[in-house]
Amino acid sequence: MSMETLQENERGVRLIIAGGGTGGHLFPAVAIAEEFLKRDSRNSVLFIGTERGLESKVLRDYGYPLRTIQVEGIKGKGILRSIRGLSRIPGSMVQSRSIIREFSPHIVLGVGGYASGPAVMTAHFMGIKTAIAEQNALPGFTNKILGRFVKRVFLTFPDREKSFPEKKVVITGNPVRAEIYEDTEVIREDEEMFTLLVFGGSQGASGINRVVTESMTCLGDVKDKLMVMHQTGEKDLDEVSKAYRDSGMDAAVSPFIADMASAYRWANLVICRAGATSIAEITAMGKASILIPYPYAIGNHQVLNARVLHDAGAAHMILEDDLTGESLAGLVKSLHSNRKMIRKMERKSRKLGNKKAAADIVDRCLALQKA
Repeated sequence: MSMETLQENERGVRLIIAGGGTGGHLFPAVAIAEEFLKRDSRNSVLFIGTERGLESKVLRDYGYPLRTIQVEGIKGKGILRSIRGLSRIPGSMVQSRSIIREFSPHIVLGVGGYASGPAVMTAHFMGIKTAIAEQNALPGFTNKILGRFVKRVFLTFPDREKSFPEKKVVITGNPVRAEIYEDTEVIREDEEMFTLLVFGGSQGASGINRVVTESMTCLGDVKDKLMVMHQTGEKDLDEVSKAYRDSGMDAAVSPFIADMASAYRWANLVICRAGATSIAEITAMGKASILIPYPYAIGNHQVLNARVLHDAGAAHMILEDDLTGESLAGLVKSLHSNRKMIRKMERKSRKLGNKKAAADIVDRCLALQKA
């Protein structure tokens, strides 16, 4: 064995994960990093992101190193911002090259978000093996371009639009952090109590908050049989808390639920948006849900995400234009009275989830590194 090979073995495999910006991109990336480091203590991970993205606030708490580049979005940003975004691409690629040369990765994996494009494309031009992970049913603009250059494309949902070369595609599901699905069994002491988990993402969702509070007057006798865990976001906390107090409902209201794993375990029914991370967590936990897609998501991708679960019988979907307090209350009452339907939805949901998604992606990345 050569001295160079010995040195490589001592250092382990080095992975750069590029992208982020939102929790939908970042938390699947964290799940991949967890699994990658678990494989071998010699392995190492470096994140490339932006200073404005969620990664700059979150990754420090997880203990992962982050390097940032200056890059902005192009699509859907207006003419002036798109021009500015285009003008920053050469500089962001120079920054990416410097980071990549210093870290010397075996693989660069893009997870979506502004930083993903320059870092993955630069790595490709440097002869480094590359891959991307797409969380949504409708691929993002950056990933559609990168899909032409990378070696592997990891998808959450089947590629019905044929956005990527078929030979590169692997359907893995969306990675979920281990803390979410560990110890999924729960013993319910009171089967009469029906627990709702309501959230709209880490910042809350005013549309969901408003309709849920409106639904309280339409629940009738069922109201006394419900327990609600509601993540409101900071802005709507006081208003939503007051609405629950005035209605006399049993509710735990908070701006942010830190222990989502416990919240999922206790929930009989989840009411939330249809972001990729929420979908992945719901299906990994095998939960029945009412999905209310964010109507302004790029490419309407949340509707497409929700439709996958709806068509499989794992969830009900209500478009925001059709959403009223009365319609939501009617659906909650119907599901509360039909526990067999809840169990059926749970089974369907669990079939769509893949707790091994992170492991499958890491397996493929390591195989790619050895190829």
